[in-house]
Amino acid sequence: MDRDAKERIADFGEVDLGFTEAEVRAEAARCIQCKKPKCVNGCPVGIDIPAFIHACEMGEFREAARIIKKDNMLPAICGRVCPQETQCQGECVLGNKDMPISIGHLERFVADWERREGIETPVRLPATGKKVAVVGSGPAGLSAAAELARLGHSVTVFESLHEAGGVLMYGIPSFRLPKDIVQTEIEQVKKLGAEIKTNHVVGRSVPVAELLGYDAVFLGTGAGLPYFMGLPGENLCGIYSANEFLTRVNLMGANRFPEKDTPVKKGKKVVVIGGGNVAMDAARVARRMGAAVTLMYRRGEADMPARLDEVRHAKEEGIEFLCCTNPVRFIEGENKAVAGVEAIKMELGSPGDDGRCSFAPIAGSNFTVEADVVVEAIGQGPNPLLLRMMPDLARNKNGSVAVNCLGQTSIPKVYAGGDVATGAATVILAMGTAKDAARAIDKMLRGAAEF
Repeated sequence: MDRDAKERIADFGEVDLGFTEAEVRAEAARCIQCKKPKCVNGCPVGIDIPAFIHACEMGEFREAARIIKKDNMLPAICGRVCPQETQCQGECVLGNKDMPISIGHLERFVADWERREGIETPVRLPATGKKVAVVGSGPAGLSAAAELARLGHSVTVFESLHEAGGVLMYGIPSFRLPKDIVQTEIEQVKKLGAEIKTNHVVGRSVPVAELLGYDAVFLGTGAGLPYFMGLPGENLCGIYSANEFLTRVNLMGANRFPEKDTPVKKGKKVVVIGGGNVAMDAARVARRMGAAVTLMYRRGEADMPARLDEVRHAKEEGIEFLCCTNPVRFIEGENKAVAGVEAIKMELGSPGDDGRCSFAPIAGSNFTVEADVVVEAIGQGPNPLLLRMMPDLARNKNGSVAVNCLGQTSIPKVYAGGDVATGAATVILAMGTAKDAARAIDKMLRGAAEF
């Protein structure tokens, strides 16, 4: 159940209130316990979904939590932000004729129940004496750290920001992912034995040579480098990347300036450019800061990569959608500040190999949208700071770290996972690649395999 839109746009409280215990048990009872459960194949971290659902049906929520945490130490996070509709739920056979099982809501309930009733820390294997450095404390770094610590290795996580959590803290707003929940699950990773050092910039305060002195290294530095359109007027005051805009608000409380130290411009008319989840997040944050918000997207609504629930929530909250529209320049107002966006209408063509329609500008269809703040949410790539300091690290054309199927890079003992290796993707995909890399690191450290 969602909170009413008129109420929720006045605060940053969570929108989705989740299932009740009765709803959880009724939903779990719908599961037909397939002999070959496709839902497990659809889960990037391989949770035994039928087993945890059966435990939910029986009301055995402690056991359900144990089952989930064998493969996922961040269940309250994943239950809220993972795109289950295209992953585990998307594979549910009940979806062929009816509604698939609401696996995400069940996972969220179990994690929230355990947080209320007392969290159990999984058993850790005996210490191996091996030391592993993890760079980055986002979903990939936390997942790798949890897996490696559970396997008995000494793990040190280096985080450049003052708070651990990566995109979970700076990128995803509290109304989708409350920050106390992120911190609770980070504490569970620490209880497994991982040490997290914030304000440590690898390559600066931590030299690369020191990093490579560990028995193994996992790079989980994410995709924090924002992309820009390169349009005229892009340097005007009031134009932000979504990365900066969301970081200032989510991590630094800029919406409460001067109560908090970091400011952000509170626009009256905000234009957000993009159609993904990040664009929806930026638009909904701006709405909660009192702005009239227009979301501008070059394709049709059906082609938006954002989750359907995020699109629905944005519309409910009064955000105007301008689809088949693309900016061509930013208009300068007083004091070198942005005053508007000149845009052009787009004509959609046939779907491509990815199923999304091609597009082309319609000559003479230019028009202007007033705006005193613009947020560009058109994607991001790997942060190059550390990668440039490791010249032997092979990279792909898009700047991501090149890895093999085990997550191993071109440098011995160095592995990578998450967005720095895959490009910007989902939280759960980052966790899946990190978990695979952590298990490969474990085998390498134990001498169980040749790499």
